[in-house]
Amino acid sequence: MADQDILELAVREKRLVLTMDKDFGELVFLSGLSHSGVLLLRLEDADAAAKVLAVASIFSQHAARLEGAFSVYQSGHLRVRR
Repeated sequence: MADQDILELAVREKRLVLTMDKDFGELVFLSGLSHSGVLLLRLEDADAAAKVLAVASIFSQHAARLEGAFSVYQSGHLRVRR
């Protein structure tokens, strides 16, 4: 599925896109595509268990901030942009 189609589906279903694909930043900021929220994980060297723990921690601590925002998680820090 193309990235643009993923964003469109997420908007229709009011869902957050969870991704490691940096192309979503370009789609949101340079192309100005609508979104319901994107969480970009910069965890390229992490194993699956570490990724699961990071996502669980992000959701438990910051869920309310993610809706409608473009967020980036890297090196233990979450940056949220609206």
